[in-house]
Amino acid sequence: MNIKIKTILGIILFGAFLGIAYFTYNALTQNYNAGKDPAQEGKIYAAPDFTVEDSAGNKVKLSDFKGRPVVLNFWASWCPPCKSEMPHFNTVYATVRDDVVFMMVDLVDGQRETLQKGQEYVADQGFDFPVYFDTQGQAANAYGISSIPTTFFIDSDGNIIKAYQGAIDEETLNEAIAEIIEK
Repeated sequence: MNIKIKTILGIILFGAFLGIAYFTYNALTQNYNAGKDPAQEGKIYAAPDFTVEDSAGNKVKLSDFKGRPVVLNFWASWCPPCKSEMPHFNTVYATVRDDVVFMMVDLVDGQRETLQKGQEYVADQGFDFPVYFDTQGQAANAYGISSIPTTFFIDSDGNIIKAYQGAIDEETLNEAIAEIIEK
């Protein structure tokens, strides 16, 4: 083959690669909404339902709390940013526990995080909020969790109003809770 044909073939292949990359990116972007702040996008997303276990091993669904605002937090006991925000959650939980459901979901992978490690951490710290265990990864998959901590604020209609990736402080927690209570 001469140089012109090779160049044209290279340009065609490169264009095909760019086209595939473009369509793949768009498809993945449309399917991934977790970790975004819906309020910034002007969109409201229905909170996906999932099943986790409480500390007694009972199955609990997010939909069990339908009609109440929910603070949904994904964490693990080995995660330093998770540990840094937990006291804030505990303090706020003590003041709003009658108005807002807290679902503190420990991402149990059976290796780095176990049910026992999560339970021991919460007991050692004296936290009062309810802890749930995602032993099957169902909740993490439903919300596309790629980093922890991640927190979702869900209104009483079951819509995600706000979401944060990374540790949040008490002020941010209170502000987001005010938004889901006001709805």
